[in-house]
Amino acid sequence: MLNNVRRHVLSSLQFGAFPNEFKNESDAYKRSKVIIMGVPFDGTATYQTGTKMGPNAILNASVNIEPYDEELGEIYTLGIFTVGTLNIEEIHTVPEKVIETVYRASKEIVKDGKFLVTLGGEHSISQGIIRAYKEKYKRLSILQLDAHLDLMEQFGGTRCSHASVSRRVVEDLKCKVTSFGVRVVSREEQNFVKKNKNAISVFYARDIHNNDNWHEEAIDTLDDYVYITLDVDGLDPSIMPATGTPVPGGLGWYRTVDFLRKVYENRKVVGLDLVELKPNPGNESPNFLSANLVYKNIGFYKKYTLLS
Repeated sequence: MLNNVRRHVLSSLQFGAFPNEFKNESDAYKRSKVIIMGVPFDGTATYQTGTKMGPNAILNASVNIEPYDEELGEIYTLGIFTVGTLNIEEIHTVPEKVIETVYRASKEIVKDGKFLVTLGGEHSISQGIIRAYKEKYKRLSILQLDAHLDLMEQFGGTRCSHASVSRRVVEDLKCKVTSFGVRVVSREEQNFVKKNKNAISVFYARDIHNNDNWHEEAIDTLDDYVYITLDVDGLDPSIMPATGTPVPGGLGWYRTVDFLRKVYENRKVVGLDLVELKPNPGNESPNFLSANLVYKNIGFYKKYTLLS
């Protein structure tokens, strides 16, 4: 119920400026298939900070989204309600507490049968959300867009780092992870992948940037239920410069969207996050891209999960 979620969040803008017939916030939450939550956290960032500003930047940009999508129609009619941004100011320096709070808020929303879309914030937040989904879907696998593998045992003095999120998901939550768009790998991560081939699949950007031959192979690595985590540094800096580590050689819009469409067509996607947007003052394009990428994914969910 909304009241159980409200105790964890602060009010915020709504995602999009879509027409609706909701009577009040409780009615909006009850009738919406998609719930959006922001997590303004960048406490383990080690290069460029500022991703805590990501949720509000995306929400601000989203009011300018065209409600009608030429491929998917009027996506918003499934009901999209933003519960707010997580209230973590007092625990921002303790990532373990932040992730626990993310888990508790996510669990309430997942329990209500909603498609939760979480806006980061740094990538460490994903483990709290995935934990909530794993409790509901035992055969859950993770699809990760990322320039990095995020498989470090610890980074910056914590096991809950943004650079360790997939390690925690594999080791602690026992989920398989399929990563695509990867360009940066440490020796430690490479060795971990070799030892855990049954749990980790990697599709490097250099191998997939100019062809679609890998789509079926990647989808075959995924279980029936899939959680998608989109780290925007998986995209190329030419279209996504607003991230803490803008690694060259990333994916473009159509390459990314075409693959995600096929995932929704062939698997049941149950939740989504978009993380690591670090807004750059004076450049709204990355914020607007992020908002549109979220809306496109909601559209895929509507077409291939709700209406299929």
